[in-house]
Amino acid sequence: MNHRKKNNHLGRKIGHRKSIFSNMSSSLIKEKRIFTTLAKAKALKKYVEPIITKSRIKTLHSRRNIFALLRDKVAVSELFKESFQKVRERHGGYTRIIKIQSRFGDMAKLSMIELVDFNNIYNSKKNKKSVRRSNSKKRIKKDQIGKKNYE
Repeated sequence: MNHRKKNNHLGRKIGHRKSIFSNMSSSLIKEKRIFTTLAKAKALKKYVEPIITKSRIKTLHSRRNIFALLRDKVAVSELFKESFQKVRERHGGYTRIIKIQSRFGDMAKLSMIELVDFNNIYNSKKNKKSVRRSNSKKRIKKDQIGKKNYE
């Protein structure tokens, strides 16, 4: 039975899984979006979100804890830069998984995982104010009722 076992082992041993997650999360932090299978993206989301939450505390201790998980100096320094300030102000939900297609060779479901605050397409729609219009035709004033408008 599989009770209380919430981790996806991805058919790999623990050392290989740790290496995959550290490499993929450092690539996600550096590149802001990566393409992978859906199962790996869901497992990566559980791995990288606590790392970004730990980066909200700017201390040497949290930096060393994150380096122990990522094993990449460039990714750790990128995580503590001012460009990630917008991400650190968010209360969770730092990543987004978008399902793309199936791979032709083995029909594995592919997806894109990205950091939410670095996508300009989705964020620009939130900033625009939507206007609701009830009717596209010109409204007729009360004094014009019965008169024909030939303009």
